[in-house]
Amino acid sequence: MPHPQMFEDDDPVLARVRAVAMGFPEASERISHGRPNFYTTKTFCYYGGSVREDGEWIPHDQAIMVRPDPDDEPALRADPRFWVPAYLGPSGWLGLDIDDDTDWDEIRELMDASYRVTAPARLVRQLGPLPGA
Repeated sequence: MPHPQMFEDDDPVLARVRAVAMGFPEASERISHGRPNFYTTKTFCYYGGSVREDGEWIPHDQAIMVRPDPDDEPALRADPRFWVPAYLGPSGWLGLDIDDDTDWDEIRELMDASYRVTAPARLVRQLGPLPGA
């Protein structure tokens, strides 16, 4: 049985996330487990997710889930804004909720780092050096 759709097609936050994600070389979008995900050969960003606490599912519908740069991961895990998503957390994924106070430069940087961790080297080379490097 397919998963139900867990997002609104006209969600303006999703539209902004999509605009950032689709700006990466050869990025595509698909629906996986009821949520949008952005990928090349591997997923680099999910839109929306959840955590499981005390047997309860807690949705994070307006959020991104990314694979952080390994050098940044300890600091991000120490930041209380980040959460460990169900299922993907053991593989190094982290989630960040998006709200009116969100810094979209930070969202872009997180998605950029995740893209660099997951995309083929030939695509990463198209991005050039890391910002600030």
